[in-house]
Amino acid sequence: MKNKIKLSAAARREENWGWFMVAPTIIGLVVLNLWPFVQTVYASFCEHLGFGHYKFIGLKNYVDMFGNTEFWKATWNTIFFCILTVPVGVILALFVAMLLNAKVKFKGGFRTLFFLPLVCAPAAVAMVWRWIFNGEYGILNQMLGAKIQWITDPKTAVIAVAIVSVWSSIGYDAVLLLAGLQNIPKTLYEANSIDGAGKVRQFFTITLPMVSPTMFSVLIMRLMASMKVYDLIYMMADETNPALTDMQSLMYLFYRSSFVAGERGYGSAIVVWTVGLILLVTLIQFWGQKKWVTYDI
Repeated sequence: MKNKIKLSAAARREENWGWFMVAPTIIGLVVLNLWPFVQTVYASFCEHLGFGHYKFIGLKNYVDMFGNTEFWKATWNTIFFCILTVPVGVILALFVAMLLNAKVKFKGGFRTLFFLPLVCAPAAVAMVWRWIFNGEYGILNQMLGAKIQWITDPKTAVIAVAIVSVWSSIGYDAVLLLAGLQNIPKTLYEANSIDGAGKVRQFFTITLPMVSPTMFSVLIMRLMASMKVYDLIYMMADETNPALTDMQSLMYLFYRSSFVAGERGYGSAIVVWTVGLILLVTLIQFWGQKKWVTYDI
């Protein structure tokens, strides 16, 4: 009986220490994430009067939002941006990861080279790409021998931002996928080779199924990041850009509504709508992963 009491006391102490160790993370999650989101939801039903004061107006912000063509255009721009960046980015990242996983010299240097864009300041990245995409003297037009207004033409503005987004994120995604590739047992390839399988068959029967859990995680992170895109658009376009309406995302529209126009209640409604879209897409992903993600062979 005494031994049981001592074990229970030790277990309680261990549990208390566990709560103590995770307390900073839990407090930070509540203070920095959960509570601000609750305030945002409340603000979406209010009119901002200034200096932190709000007036409850019910569903007016949502009625105005759903009746605004600019809002629906920003929603489509966000979805279209995800369509442009996510599939291409994940596929290219897997291709780069497979190259880095091959037996090549200076493998560490190549990994650093591909990861480097992620540690560069977004402002510096945007300025360099604005110079590359410049319609008058940009290096891309000089290489193509054309005069395409990449950033100011509504037909190419979103594509230009998508290219920068993929270039910036491919290294990080490739490093994650590389970790997944390195966890695949080499004995599976050896056994498959004995059965006469070639590289292409090994890719579809071993590599792709075994790396699919990592791809699923990368896909979720990339979709969330694409749906929250703001900084690239802000730094590559300005208020005088004729293509701004055709390239602004939901988060950029939130910035303009909240901090330029001062309509923070309306901007909060846009944030709630964006969070709802992300939640919907995430739920669809978790439902669909049962059909293509393989956790064992």
